[in-house]
Amino acid sequence: MNKEYKTIIEDGTGEYVEKKSRFIGYIHHVDNEEEAEAFITAIKKKHYDARHNCSAYSVGEDKVIQRFSDDGEPSGTAGKPILEVINGNGLHNVCIVVTRYFGGTLLGTGGLVRSYTEASKECINATGIVTKQCVIPLEITTNYNDFGKIQYILASESIVISDTRYEDNVILTASVPVDIIDNIEKKITEATSARAKYERGKQGFILC
Repeated sequence: MNKEYKTIIEDGTGEYVEKKSRFIGYIHHVDNEEEAEAFITAIKKKHYDARHNCSAYSVGEDKVIQRFSDDGEPSGTAGKPILEVINGNGLHNVCIVVTRYFGGTLLGTGGLVRSYTEASKECINATGIVTKQCVIPLEITTNYNDFGKIQYILASESIVISDTRYEDNVILTASVPVDIIDNIEKKITEATSARAKYERGKQGFILC
């Protein structure tokens, strides 16, 4: 399973003009195919008067689903270049739609590929790429004397404590990267002489 992946949070829009043909790129975060298809439909509705609304998306952090559409452009000149920009930036869970308004001059295969590529890059440049990391929520129960030792161990690995409850013992929760959780538990066990107890939650992805 991927330990981290890149995506976007905010939408982005960019435009590229080639011989009076306008290529308007839109990028949107999606979590599944249904959201991607809904976004494509929405852009097509918005630009119902455009000659083409070509698209591509990549969905999934690990077992990735990828689709693309030339929407009437010559095969391989639109959807595939868009998808190549997505993959070239290492993006997951995004959908890009590039709308084309014909400018009266045929661009040829090379011109189309370049234009759809540049419009895709422009909409990515208009937003921000973020990295999400695979973590496991780790609930740690410790006595008050050992609490400082655990805080030090977590801080040394830049692990943020997201919740702390002060009861008979201290119960804290931290989001631990999946690839180091075994080592973190080992360090805490050694530092507390096995007095600390753990409970792992369900792994997921968070911004890092």
